[in-house]
Amino acid sequence: MRARDLRPVPIAAAAWAAAGVVVLVADVAAVMAIVLWAAALVLTVWAAWWARGTHRHGPGLWAIAAVTAAIAAAAASSAALALPQRTAAVELAVDGGRAITVHASVVGKAQRTARGDLMYDAVAHRIDVGPTPHTIEVPVSIRDGDAHTAPDVGSEIVVRGTAAQSMPGQRAVLVVRAGDAVALARAPTGVVAVSAQLRHALARATRGLPQPGAGLIPGLAVGDTGGVSVELDSQMKASSLSHLTAVSGANCAIVVGLAFGAAALCGARRSVRVGVGMLALGGFVLLVTPEPSVVRAAAMAAIAMLGVLLGRRGAGLSLLCAAVVVCVVADPWLAASMGFALSVVATAALLTLAAPLTRGLSRRLPRALALALAVPLAAQLACGPLLIVINPTVPLYGVIANLLAAPAAPVATVLGLAACLAAPIPLLASGLVALTWVPAAWIAAVAATSVDLPASAVPWIEGWPGAVLLAVVGAAIGVLILPPGHRRGQRAVRAASALLMAVVLGVGGGSAALRAAVGPLTLPGTWAIAACDVGQGDALLVRSASAVALIDTGPDPGALRACLDRFGIERIDILVLTHYDLDHVGGVDAVIGRADIVLHGPPASATDRRTLARLAGGGAQVVDAWAGTAGRLGGATWTVLWPREGDRVFTSGNQAGVVWDVRGGGVPASLFLADLDATSQRALLGTRALRPPYSVVKVAHHGSADQSPQLYRAAAGAVALISVGLGNDYGHPREKTLTFLRADGYVIARTDHSGVVTVAPAHDGVGVWRERPS
Repeated sequence: MRARDLRPVPIAAAAWAAAGVVVLVADVAAVMAIVLWAAALVLTVWAAWWARGTHRHGPGLWAIAAVTAAIAAAAASSAALALPQRTAAVELAVDGGRAITVHASVVGKAQRTARGDLMYDAVAHRIDVGPTPHTIEVPVSIRDGDAHTAPDVGSEIVVRGTAAQSMPGQRAVLVVRAGDAVALARAPTGVVAVSAQLRHALARATRGLPQPGAGLIPGLAVGDTGGVSVELDSQMKASSLSHLTAVSGANCAIVVGLAFGAAALCGARRSVRVGVGMLALGGFVLLVTPEPSVVRAAAMAAIAMLGVLLGRRGAGLSLLCAAVVVCVVADPWLAASMGFALSVVATAALLTLAAPLTRGLSRRLPRALALALAVPLAAQLACGPLLIVINPTVPLYGVIANLLAAPAAPVATVLGLAACLAAPIPLLASGLVALTWVPAAWIAAVAATSVDLPASAVPWIEGWPGAVLLAVVGAAIGVLILPPGHRRGQRAVRAASALLMAVVLGVGGGSAALRAAVGPLTLPGTWAIAACDVGQGDALLVRSASAVALIDTGPDPGALRACLDRFGIERIDILVLTHYDLDHVGGVDAVIGRADIVLHGPPASATDRRTLARLAGGGAQVVDAWAGTAGRLGGATWTVLWPREGDRVFTSGNQAGVVWDVRGGGVPASLFLADLDATSQRALLGTRALRPPYSVVKVAHHGSADQSPQLYRAAAGAVALISVGLGNDYGHPREKTLTFLRADGYVIARTDHSGVVTVAPAHDGVGVWRERPS
């Protein structure tokens, strides 16, 4: 690495930082742009005067500073120019859930959210509020809970529904939730239509081939993950293989390389070869749609092609920095995109770390194997701290999984892309797809196997503290792998790194033993009811004899798996899904294939029905839960008290959540109130279905203020169990609710303060155990 190769780094970092600030704090965009342009002007004058006085040639530090300020100013200006339209859209569309009609063009592929909704990017051209149309040009995200398929990129659509302002830093100004079916105003035309037809043809050609490999083929070839099942998607993410279906630098390199090489074989001169490569790159971007990682990769490839045309071999890091600058100036909101950040960081790691790691690993391994290991290891060490912010677990076998999948990925990409382009010749396309299935099935098998291995995902500290700690651990791993230095300072760094790794491995190994082998020993052996600590959500266990019921799954599969593992639970006899909010069904992936019976509240959308279908596909018997439905759990009896079948008032959602009464067989009389609000609680009380006194009452809706004190007083409960996340944004549980519970004599146990909470029968009532002192 030469010193001059590092000159573009501060320029790219400044542009990225400036763009990040102005998109996260939009109000400062204009002022920041003016200040930066003024700074750039002053620095330019000063650099010119300094160069003249010193008679130096080439860029000095002042010149680099001037360029840095100018590019940062350009990024800030780009955001400032878009701000008036964005502000107008927010003021126009977001007002207490008002009904609006959005006329928009689809610009991004659809993806399934954690709730199962289809979500895709679009650009709104007009927003109608009542009969009044407003012409406006802003990016939006469309969220549709009832659609099975999304409109193609390039389609003109009409969406009727409501809108909410997106989070700061998001490119989309509004998140528009469709209330009715999205209407197609005009199908895509031209090359965009041809691209869509090719993608659909590739997806159709995979039908009939064995899953899950068949669904993975379009993802590997053109980034179309519509055929990837939720289970496989979860496995790919957990095994660090999801980048294979996120089209980025590797795919662009393959396409440009093939086109450039083909032109060279035909004897074309350099300018023609570059032109052919650029045309192939443009067509590929259109085919896969311009997502953040694709934009970065395409920009970098275009700059590399320019270097080839000029006859200069540019350094890889310089090209990456140039690509970053181009991207964040053209679209400042990329600066806050996690996909864009991961793509840039992974590429930088491969450029700077792969070679040194290869040299270090070569001391113990054959060079070919060392290189194969160094590439995924460099990417994982660099990207790990960013991924921890999204999901606080470390994939233990991610490097090995990437090593095993590496030979198959480019083969699947090339064959799949060829099959996509051969769609007009069905026989040829079918043959190519069949060949592509072999490497795709191998990758799917690697993902599934790595997830099933013991300790495949190691829990980690959440948030930025966890990211910083993992970055330090990654640096220590890198230091220990690199060839050792002989200077005293280098030896001290290696010793400190070894000490840090020893501490991390000791703490991690002890924690793993505590969760797995020793975990059940840290819990009371006689528990009958347990509230898992899954954050802001519900996941409660009920045990009678050897039978276990789970009430809701919390928001995250990882947190639920950790809880089930700690309690030593493999099978779930009864899974109760009270309703379909994310904090109650978000962790359902952890129990697919493990539940025998699913009792569920009334589904309100196609997304809800898909959740039930996935559970049924895992072998569960799916049963509607209406008031009066009853059965046994081991030696206990259970009864559904709510909702009422045929009720025209409380039809779905919180108000129609399943209320469960369980008692006997070692289970103290318990009432689980789901997320019922005060109105539905009063209606439940009016049915006279309660059978007080109750030993345990699971407080509705995480202790929100929307409660009926009369219901809790009538339940005559002893313990109020509140499943709630620490520091949640809703202020749950509310002091108003805690006050009337205390006044009625309830002992309050809450997961945010106490962690896991268990209740067991005692000779004088019930005993409450808390993981942490309240």
